[in-house]
Parts: sequence; structure tokens; C-alpha cells
Amino acid sequence: MPASRPHRVAVLVLEGAKPLDVGIPAQVFTTRASMPYEVRVCGAVPGPVTGGDGLSYAVAHGLEALEWADTVFVPGYRHPDREDPPRAVLDALIAAHRRGARLAGISTGAFALAATGLLDGRRATTHWHYTRALAEQRPLVRVDENVLFVDEGTVLTSAGAASGIDLCLHILRRDLGVAASNHAARRLVAAPYRSGGQAQYVPRSVPEPLGERFAATREWALHRLGEPLTLEVLARHAAVSPRTFSRRFAEDTGYTPMQWVMRARIDMARELLERSERGVEQIAADVGLGTGSNLRLHFTKILRTTPSEYRRTFTRGE
Repeated sequence: MPASRPHRVAVLVLEGAKPLDVGIPAQVFTTRASMPYEVRVCGAVPGPVTGGDGLSYAVAHGLEALEWADTVFVPGYRHPDREDPPRAVLDALIAAHRRGARLAGISTGAFALAATGLLDGRRATTHWHYTRALAEQRPLVRVDENVLFVDEGTVLTSAGAASGIDLCLHILRRDLGVAASNHAARRLVAAPYRSGGQAQYVPRSVPEPLGERFAATREWALHRLGEPLTLEVLARHAAVSPRTFSRRFAEDTGYTPMQWVMRARIDMARELLERSERGVEQIAADVGLGTGSNLRLHFTKILRTTPSEYRRTFTRGE
């Protein structure tokens, strides 16, 4: 944090910017006497910017705000997987990073950061709906589809809009300490701390539309997760050889059959942790993982949190 002046925060509004994603950093780091920050909302050029969800923005600053800023937030925007932001925007982000600015993408704002090349070789996340697209478009980015946010030092990314709050509070903790972060959380009526490693709240696995290869087998398996589901069992239901099933299944889903089954079992365990009072041992048996220790092992490996931590965070009513 600069000692002689407020920390400068720029919020970069791109075409189709999501209202919550724009508002979160603007509000968390709001310019006020009690906060050592100065915030400027900017666009590719000053003037009106068409936003998402029926809203538009009138921004007073252009890309010169990125030359001024110590931290630059890039909120999510509409259709990030279809077209990169303008070259001038990407060049301004790269230049800001080179002179020491911290860059933070909220939700699909990660796509803009990835387009600069600054995420190559780094971990990153984005909204769960777009993680596969980001991984396919930017294979050098190590996309983590489960976590709420990723802190790679000078480049940070978060999942959907609500986890933008978690990311902003995390940055406040880095800058000013726990007391300031907790104060901001109370002002926002938000949870004061959720670890970046906490899992995104994503829907349970569902079969893809009928007509895709093996959709019927995936649906059949989802109703039998508590039973033994081997590659041979799944291939027999699909009426193909195990080798053919394994190859075509991976083409359809991006996962091997056994990886998909494991993730489906963990998804079911998540739902039971959220919606029931069953113990971990019972849930492990219900989802086909046998023992509580086996459930904990795979739950932590896939979601980077424990079943008990997940239940505390995502129990209905919290």
C-alpha cells in the first residue's frame, strides 16, 4: 500500500459488463475517509458503455485510468468465449501489470486477463459455466474449476459474482489486515471469510440432452451411484466394448468414465451434505464410496475442502 497517498483502484467496464461484477469492487473499495482507496470506473474510452442484463454505464475515464491505477479490476462480461476485448484494452492491461499494478478478474473477467497472456502457466478460475471454455481456449492456463478464487500474487481471478466479494475481502485482508476486512464484510452483510479453496456452488451432474452419445447411460448411472459402476458395467449398458466406450465417453465429456463417475458421486455427496443431516459414513455408503475416509480423500482431492467444511458453508439456511 502506498504510504503517501490512497491506493488507486480502477474498475474496467467492458462491453456487456455484468452489473454485480462492476458494483462489487466499486463498493468494497469505495472512496471514503475510512478507506485508503481511490476508485475510478473506466472503459475503453470515456462515455457510455452498453452493459449486460439491461443496464448501461456512463464512465468518466478511459484507459488512462489503468496507467494511474495500483489495482485494476476486470468485471465479468457477456459472451467472453466468443471474442477477445479490443487490442488497446489488452495492451493497457499488460502495460499496467508491467509497471507493477495488481490485476484482478471477477467471474468471466478472467477471459480478458487470459487474452493478455498474463495467465499463461498460472492457476486461474472463472464462473463454473465457463471453466471448460477457458481451458479449451487457453490451454496454457491452469484452470481450476472448483475454487472461489485464485491468488497468483499480482494476478487474481474469482468465480461468479458472489465470489467477487470473497476476492475483494481477500485483497483487503492482504492490504489492511483482518479488522478492516471484517469491517467491510459487516458493511456488506457478507461472510467475513471464505477460503479461496472453497468449492464453487455448482449444480449437480445431470445428463446431457438425449441424442448425444451415451447420454442414456449417464442418466442410468446417475440413478445408481450407490452401486458398483465399473467401466465394464457402463460399457455393457451402452452396448459397446469398454475400449470404445472409454474413448467416445472422453470425447463427449472431457472425462474418462471413472473420472465422471467419481465427480458425480462427489456431486451427490455435496447435495446430501447440504440437504440432509446424514453423517459422513452414511453419505459415503449412499454415493458408492464405501467409507468416510474414502469420501474425505476424494472430496478433498476434487474440491480442495473437507466434507465438514463444505457442510458448514453450504448448509441450507446459512
